[in-house]
Amino acid sequence: MAISKQQKNEIIAKYARHDGDTGSPEVQIAVLTADIVSLNDHLSVHKKDHHSYVGLLKKIGQRRNLLGYLRKNDVVRYRALIQSLGLRH
Repeated sequence: MAISKQQKNEIIAKYARHDGDTGSPEVQIAVLTADIVSLNDHLSVHKKDHHSYVGLLKKIGQRRNLLGYLRKNDVVRYRALIQSLGLRH
């Protein structure tokens, strides 16, 4: 259901802007995207799990807010991120 610590560390290492970076918008959005994909897979199998659905909606909203922040402050980083994550085809 949730991503493993190892997967999360790999995502952080890939999207970090500097060594030890875990709070930049790119890292947060990438981790949330992995969580969202994991929850979508879980919910496709467990259709009656409504509690996970609520968590999924919260994560989607949080990612949306972070994407809006990044788009407003640095369009180049925003476009590079959505392209690398495969969002907004």
